[in-house]
Amino acid sequence: MIRPLLALLVLAGPAAAVECDQIRFDGKPFTICEVDPGTDRLGLFLKDEEGALHGHFNRLDAATEGNLVFAMNAGMYHGDRRPVGHFIADGTEEMRVISSDGPGNFGLLPNGILCLAEGRAQVIETLRFLDEAPVCSGATQSGPMLVIDGALHPRFLEGSDSLYIRNGVGTSVGGDRAVFAISDVPVNFHTFARLFRDGLELPQALYFDGNVSRLHAPQMGRSDFGPLMGPIVAVTDPSGTD
Repeated sequence: MIRPLLALLVLAGPAAAVECDQIRFDGKPFTICEVDPGTDRLGLFLKDEEGALHGHFNRLDAATEGNLVFAMNAGMYHGDRRPVGHFIADGTEEMRVISSDGPGNFGLLPNGILCLAEGRAQVIETLRFLDEAPVCSGATQSGPMLVIDGALHPRFLEGSDSLYIRNGVGTSVGGDRAVFAISDVPVNFHTFARLFRDGLELPQALYFDGNVSRLHAPQMGRSDFGPLMGPIVAVTDPSGTD
């Protein structure tokens, strides 16, 4: 079992720069980035002030004046990059909650929502989210859930040969700890979910994607590029990254 501890580099100013690290779990490499919602400026992004899609990490970095210290694709989207499910950025709702089942991974219920609020980040199963109606300054819905109250999604098979580069997020009970992870080799759902539950010891975890899984971690010299993305989750540091 890996130890779920990462160092955070604290800079002058109100925000801390996230440090990412490559780890091994079940003999496979993963890159994880731990965020402290109480100190890090964690947000969700889709469009710039003119309404144009960010789409790439370099565009979001430019829009945040070079203060992007971590970013990851954050949920599934349609061909025009509109979020498939619930999405809020800066308190503005772009898409309502979708609670019905359906085709594809998003509709493999239970799915869930990453809710960002002051000082916390929480992965919440969708029906519970609708029942509790938390106030989120940022939110993104994706699916399936990887870990629900400490249990793996019931549809995951240990020996599945469905292997992809996968990414997602796990959160602590109180929402004071959020860990974003991406596999550096193709893995199945079962292994990826166990990374969060058994390796990172997080009781709630949400899948983001497996066809488009990308990470921006400049401290590692990494900024993945590819086709346009939809929702992006990111940490920005207004004190700069120099």
